[in-house]
Amino acid sequence: MADRSKSALMLALADRVLLADGAMGTMIYESGIFVNRCFDELNLAEPKLIIDIHKKYLDSGADIIETNTFGASRCKLEKFGLEGKVTEINRLGAEHARSAVASREAFVVGSVGPLGRAIVADKGITPEEAHDAFAEQIAALVDAGVDALLLETFSHLGEMAIALEAAREISLDIPIIGQFTYADETNVLGGASIAETVSVLETKGADVAGVNCTVGPRVLLEVVTQLVALSQLPVSVMPNAGRPEYVDGRLFYFATPDYFAKYAKRFVNAGARIVGGCCGTTPEHIQSMAGAVRALGGSRQRAISATPVEQAEALEEIPLGQRSPFGKKLAAGQFVVSVEIDPPKGLSLEKTIKGGQLLKAAGVDVANIADGPRATARISAQAMGLILEREVGIETILHTSCRDRNLLGLQSDMLGAFTSGFRNLLAITGDPPLMGDYPSATGVFDVDAIGLVILLKHLNRGLDMGGRSMKGQTAFTIGVAANPAAQNMEREMERLERKAEVGGEFIMTQPIYDHDLLREFLSRVKPLKLPVLVGILPLASFRNAEFLHNEVPGMTVPDDVRERMRKAGESGLEEGIAIAQEMLLAMKDTAAGVYVMPPFNRFSVALKVLEPLELQPVGAAV
Repeated sequence: MADRSKSALMLALADRVLLADGAMGTMIYESGIFVNRCFDELNLAEPKLIIDIHKKYLDSGADIIETNTFGASRCKLEKFGLEGKVTEINRLGAEHARSAVASREAFVVGSVGPLGRAIVADKGITPEEAHDAFAEQIAALVDAGVDALLLETFSHLGEMAIALEAAREISLDIPIIGQFTYADETNVLGGASIAETVSVLETKGADVAGVNCTVGPRVLLEVVTQLVALSQLPVSVMPNAGRPEYVDGRLFYFATPDYFAKYAKRFVNAGARIVGGCCGTTPEHIQSMAGAVRALGGSRQRAISATPVEQAEALEEIPLGQRSPFGKKLAAGQFVVSVEIDPPKGLSLEKTIKGGQLLKAAGVDVANIADGPRATARISAQAMGLILEREVGIETILHTSCRDRNLLGLQSDMLGAFTSGFRNLLAITGDPPLMGDYPSATGVFDVDAIGLVILLKHLNRGLDMGGRSMKGQTAFTIGVAANPAAQNMEREMERLERKAEVGGEFIMTQPIYDHDLLREFLSRVKPLKLPVLVGILPLASFRNAEFLHNEVPGMTVPDDVRERMRKAGESGLEEGIAIAQEMLLAMKDTAAGVYVMPPFNRFSVALKVLEPLELQPVGAAV
């Protein structure tokens, strides 16, 4: 796989904040060109005008120049009768930008906008036609030698995915900046959430996650704050100069250069790595932003909060072995046994409490409590954990999802969890609401699992999410999740390494059924020096295996395992337990522990899986 991080632009981005240029269309319009003209065609007809605009932005301090090719796809050019000139217009757009840069230290990025056509076979164009249109334009820009691609002002997830796929087919090496346009602080114009845009950008190969157009700096500051928290990609932001107004038949933007300079500082403090302008911005706006970017952009700043505060002195963390019995076992290198308990969907707790008693009596070290698994509404993990710890006496690990609480709610819940006696947490991003019983529910996702680990690390050091002293500290043992069978293992490892870097202290894996894959995973995570608890989910039947493999995101049940379950027929549960025990025996000498997920909260099945460990019972079940 190509290492795009070593491209000149990405190396520069790792070192400093980069300033992008402002609007091309606004400058063309101000030069007297009518809006009904094809602005991209000016690469052919008015090259000097385009080059002069680029130079004005460079003189204002821009590090990044965008080619005049935003609408230079076949779909947009055909209404001007220019669909046969896609390659020429894009090639000249890149050449004009490169000519303006000349010997200066600046980057040329190829601008690619949406197609302006519905991607629906019976109403617009097909996905295949959209792919070909993007590929044609992108190939011309890449062949002309742009330093990066800028896919900007996209409002639909599917169209961005198609554009990214086309770009990656053209080049694995070129960096890609992917920017959606937002209607407000939480949703793109097409209705998707910030978390959904991040997912598309990260999984489809973007190198920078960004936002541009439609609204002004104030709204986009909120978007940037969430992008920084949700994504491990560098973040870009290019706001409009406010919302436009028509005055005497002309379009005017009223956000001043001084206003943009103030927000440039806020963008950088919030963690943005590329800052520029979109519609209505001019070289004067960019010049005003330059001073702020230069002053603050010397090193990368990732912020949990967009509002910088004076950092209090952090306290020394309480040693892992002193935080909880579970933490003490991890610190001592002892094998840990956990069983997962799903809180009930209704109010009946009898089965869950009896299950906890059964696990406690059998010698299970700790019960881990799921937090709204598969986006279903259940009794809260904290409430269930309180009952199990106080009434049953079994230690717990609380799963904590970022889906349902904003950053303020997460901090409040974590402080409440600590004062209630909880000491072990597993930080998870959470399944999107679309997967669950209430698909119209809103996912919050102010932060993802990495952002939550950062918050927990702050609390353990006596600091709140803004860096202020709490006059005390928590003592959480902080867990993180990993999927050894992830489709994109490089991406999975990058995120896991980041989780370890910011404060993760143990790993709990998704269920795994492939022995070779587990050995490879344990080998890859060994340099992280974090104890790993391997997830085991005993299969209940062939139908259950097929469902998990085909319909549960992140789950992979190998062909040979599914075939064993098929052949087992009505003895499927017994075969599932045997497969689980084989995995347990294969990993017990190389992993730090195991956590068993009993199907349908059948705790006797979990204990059957654990029989090879010969656990020491602590007393008879109540």
